[in-house]
Amino acid sequence: MKKTITYFFQSIIIYSFFSISKIIGLKISRLIFSYIFIKIGNLFKSKKVILENLGKIDPSLSSKEKENIIKKMWSNYGKTFIEYAHLKKLKNKTDHISIKNKYIIEDILKDKKPVIFISGHFANYELMSMELRRANIKLATIYRPLNNFFLNPYMEYVRKNFVCENQIKKGLNGVKEALGYLKNNYSVALMVDQRVSEGLKIPFFKNDAYTTTLPAQFSYRFNCKIVPIYIARKNDDSFEMEILSPIDLPSNEKGQKEVVSKKINKVIEELILRDPSQWILTHNRWK
Repeated sequence: MKKTITYFFQSIIIYSFFSISKIIGLKISRLIFSYIFIKIGNLFKSKKVILENLGKIDPSLSSKEKENIIKKMWSNYGKTFIEYAHLKKLKNKTDHISIKNKYIIEDILKDKKPVIFISGHFANYELMSMELRRANIKLATIYRPLNNFFLNPYMEYVRKNFVCENQIKKGLNGVKEALGYLKNNYSVALMVDQRVSEGLKIPFFKNDAYTTTLPAQFSYRFNCKIVPIYIARKNDDSFEMEILSPIDLPSNEKGQKEVVSKKINKVIEELILRDPSQWILTHNRWK
């Protein structure tokens, strides 16, 4: 009951923020919520997790460097949060984002075969699927519903209407649904940077972490490529999205899940190291 009441009041506050943001506009909203998240971020219990994560990512970081990364991370988090109220606007414009290695998308379209797109929670991660759909990639995305059941319907609505119309809820039924999409020649996009309850324990920044093997299983079953994607927020709040070269896949099934999953973790590590402040550091990947 206590949790329900908490979720209810949280959703009222967030819906109010979104409503106000639509009135004052995206530019001012970004400034306000960047400031708010920087100021209140360190009050959250996630502060310890953030510092532990940075210690694993790069043990050589000084206290000052960590402080700067955390400040930039909270700024991005605040902006990403309020951008949910403006996803429709972002969908209807193109001057806010540039795409590097567009030729890979063009090759995928020519190939007419499904692809497994993988990424992590970088910058405003919702924009990656949005841009793939804008490029006419037939796509379904796997997502994890919010714990707050008052807020989740809104998030599902904006994702389905402004990000990607084919949303797959994480879980066993979601895996079956994803297989159905792949059989019908749809590509599937999923985040692979967070903890899972089932999977293989695979090194991630030299520390074992439960890692999803879904991309490896999907790629082997459908003989399709695994293509990493990255997105970064620039100083002017525009974005640069990069399509990376497909991951090299083993030709036989023996050890395939582990080999491919190790390669995926390595790719995510490299993307995080580009700029750790672009990654949502509040998640305990190694719990």
